Amino acid sequence: MSYPELLCPAGNFDKLKTAIFYGADAVYLGGTDLNLRAKTQGFDFDDLERALEFAHEKGVKVYFCLNLLALEHHLPTVEAYLHRLAPLQIDGLIIADPGIISLAQKVCPHIPIHLSTQANTSNSASVAFWRKMGIKRVNLARELGFKAIRAIATQVKYIELELFVHGAMCMAISGRCFLSAYMNERSANQGLCTHPCRFEYRPITFQVEEKTRPGKVLWEVIEQEEFSRLFSAEDLCLIKYLSWLKKVGIASLKIEGRMKTTSYLAQVVDVYKTALNALESKEFDLDIYLRELRNTSTRPLGSGFFLPQRKIFVSPLAKNEKKIILAQVVEQLDAHKWRVRVKEKWDRNLDVELVCPGLKRPVLKNSDYALEKENGEQISLVHPGLSAIFCTDHPLVTENIFIRLHRP
Repeated sequence: MSYPELLCPAGNFDKLKTAIFYGADAVYLGGTDLNLRAKTQGFDFDDLERALEFAHEKGVKVYFCLNLLALEHHLPTVEAYLHRLAPLQIDGLIIADPGIISLAQKVCPHIPIHLSTQANTSNSASVAFWRKMGIKRVNLARELGFKAIRAIATQVKYIELELFVHGAMCMAISGRCFLSAYMNERSANQGLCTHPCRFEYRPITFQVEEKTRPGKVLWEVIEQEEFSRLFSAEDLCLIKYLSWLKKVGIASLKIEGRMKTTSYLAQVVDVYKTALNALESKEFDLDIYLRELRNTSTRPLGSGFFLPQRKIFVSPLAKNEKKIILAQVVEQLDAHKWRVRVKEKWDRNLDVELVCPGLKRPVLKNSDYALEKENGEQISLVHPGLSAIFCTDHPLVTENIFIRLHRP
């Protein structure tokens, strides 16, 4: 594999399989605790061994997250965890806390350590420091603009740099937020964030005057009738700059989203993998990629801190405009029949699209397929959470692909 690596989230085993099917070069995942997505399903040790075997058979690397900012009482549990990880064929440990780094180097000296974005690495001197500490890869702070990224990449050698290119942004510096701990006694820095920045708030009238600026209102909050998500940042989307990131020498491009759905993951990974492949063939088509990503977004997609002035690339579609994912193919039954897991109400009279890797989106008219019960009885409507038999002779149908509503 040539750089840059496409690094994708895997919140559970289904998401891991989805990410790999749609083109991930590497996945990052965590256990059931001790990471910054402690409320995801995660991987117990049996699941982790199965995930490692599955990913490695596909030539995909697996990085394990131990990226909480540990309190004293966490340390014995962390050390015990590391002893259980030591014999496994993990390709890297993602860590932010210097104490956990030290424990990992003592217990698992053979496993490379990747520095988490939580460490807030924002200059070349810090990268050089972490290299001396034995770190193999550094995820640069999300607060950096392209000039700072280029300056660091130019000055730092013999260490891999990783960068988030897509997904949710945090209002706090490198994710170090205290809102959740203050409001709900669940610390984001121990992986228990309740995402209060996404809550809805209603401002009330409030004015602030700074001491050295008498008579001048510095900040003003004005009462409104409706609640709004006034702390919620737009999502990051750097697909336009993949060629630049490759040229600068970023080793790994990371997609955020261990808590996102499998259908979201499939579509986003497919877009980024297709775009990266298109850099080689010089068939890069930004408009197609942004249209596809817009279909997955719930917040505006923008440049974050990458550009000197923030730029919004696309705004999310209304729900009645989206190509909603209807089902995922889970098993082939015979040459023309497939068991599907239904995710949204599926009306048999609808035209649908197959979500195939490489941004292939063939349309099936309602006359091109049928839906059946397990006993072979034809049905016209299937509800989410159920299984059905999808009958078609389309050659691109295969296990793992998603089926979505077609909108002309």
